[in-house]
Amino acid sequence: ECRETIKKICDSFAVSPIARDIIETASLVNGAGVGIELARAKHHANDPYFLQPMDGVDSTGYRASWWTQFYCILWRSWLSVLKDPMLVKVRLLQTAMVASLIGSIYFGQVLDQDGVMNINGSLFLFLTNMTFQNVFAVINVFSAELPVFLREKRSRLYRVDTYFLGKTIAELPLFIAVPFVFTSITYPMIGLKAGVSHYLTTLFIVTLVANVSTSFGYLISCASSSISMALS
Repeated sequence: ECRETIKKICDSFAVSPIARDIIETASLVNGAGVGIELARAKHHANDPYFLQPMDGVDSTGYRASWWTQFYCILWRSWLSVLKDPMLVKVRLLQTAMVASLIGSIYFGQVLDQDGVMNINGSLFLFLTNMTFQNVFAVINVFSAELPVFLREKRSRLYRVDTYFLGKTIAELPLFIAVPFVFTSITYPMIGLKAGVSHYLTTLFIVTLVANVSTSFGYLISCASSSISMALS
């Protein structure tokens, strides 16, 4: 149906006055390629329907600098995060509930044979929870925006690297807050090694695991053409 619609649009344009003007202009120019393009550009220099060259366009064809592209994508992505504050609250509440559940199961461990095995089990849950929770949190990010991204990329609005960095940095605060909430609840409840330095070391490692998992989720999302494929 889409192809039939496109064919009708093209057929209608082919018999329009603008199309006839283009054909007449092209027929007056000897040669092909650059000559025809220059003649058409000159003929339509004052025509608002044709894009004219802009000052400041670099050799790559982008109409904004790298930093301008990055700033605009970062700002747009940040507004997208702020637009849905309930999602952020639900993520933090979910993290607090899971952390409280794990802390309750492994509450107050002591350093004997059973306690060491239980602490190993709790650390395993630290890693698996931070891994799967963050992978599935971002697995649909790029798949959902793929049509918009492809359209804007083909329009030379921004580069791929500025889009990726802007999206990831805008969501970075949440992926730092989630490990902080999780570790701050479970660490004292389980009774892991006391001391600020030990707590900060654990928090640092859990944060790294969470962000590596997030990057892996981004990889799956970028490599998948649809949300269902990414989830599979």
